[in-house]
Amino acid sequence: MATMITNYDKLIPEGVLFSIKQIDEMGIIKSDLLKKLIYSRKIEVTKLASKNFISRTALIAYLEENTFACEE
Repeated sequence: MATMITNYDKLIPEGVLFSIKQIDEMGIIKSDLLKKLIYSRKIEVTKLASKNFISRTALIAYLEENTFACEE
């Protein structure tokens, strides 16, 4: 069984909260998919006024939970 070696803590820039647009521009998750994840409550979101933001911690947790090592 392969172990996961992706270190999202090093890959994702420093910051507390990221907008949907920022995450899309980083090339991590496209905005359409991110909106689906938010509406289906599969990723934790912080709502400020009418905008949705994803914390760096929630983004890393989601990516780690949904990253699988490929079989050789």
